[in-house]
Amino acid sequence: MGKSVVVSQQTFEAEVLLPSFEQPVLIDFFAQWCGPCQMLKPLLEKLSQEYNFTLAKVDIDQNPELAQVHRVEGVPDVRVAVQGKLQPGFVGMLPEPQLREFLSGLNFQSALESGLAAIARAQSTEDWNTAGTLFSQLLTDYPDNPNLKLEAAQFFLNRDRLSDAEAVLADVSTHAKEVGQKADAMRSLVKLHREMQTPVLDSELDRIYADAANRTLVGDYETALQEWLGLVQRDRKYRDDAARKAMLVIFALLGDEHALTMAYRRKLMSALY
Repeated sequence: MGKSVVVSQQTFEAEVLLPSFEQPVLIDFFAQWCGPCQMLKPLLEKLSQEYNFTLAKVDIDQNPELAQVHRVEGVPDVRVAVQGKLQPGFVGMLPEPQLREFLSGLNFQSALESGLAAIARAQSTEDWNTAGTLFSQLLTDYPDNPNLKLEAAQFFLNRDRLSDAEAVLADVSTHAKEVGQKADAMRSLVKLHREMQTPVLDSELDRIYADAANRTLVGDYETALQEWLGLVQRDRKYRDDAARKAMLVIFALLGDEHALTMAYRRKLMSALY
């Protein structure tokens, strides 16, 4: 695994220059007062773990001599140490996709991406045990990656490993709106899975509900939305407004920009008002 270290004039050679003879080291020249620096820092720290490189952080106000020697004129300024010498990297804030391109250009390999590719290969051959084992290992290696947790939870749901899915979703951060919405939606799917293990089929509405639920669980979202909408139109109060709530779950899973979300959100609004 990679690491992130704070370096100074006194430790620069030991923490940056000498290790760069074995592997490139990224140096992040930053300042506490710099807004873009504070945005870039957590991204670089996260990626250092995934790509297994050393991130050396240099506060230019605490180490003006380093900033002067390396002619740092604006921050954030990211350099690359190779074979004991600093090379240009980039200046300013970069979004995560461009950061990944930059790291790939340095021949860094993403262990997370490699692991997910191995999982995809295992799933393509229906080697579910291997896929599950690989997911468990990645979750151990990257415990703070919410998108990984969502993908793992979906896998466990598809394999009817409901307790495993619940455990993965239990501590998913809701700091990011989209991630939080998807995590809540997947928790609702777990409940729906459990409910459909012993479905109630006493009436026609019960049977429509069960079919819509099962289609939701297998990912046939268009048919499910049609059936959920029909239930809303027939009996809004059925099972405590369950059909409308189920449609919101699917919207969260698909995302706001998905064609089905946009189409059925309009239809739902028309049915309600």
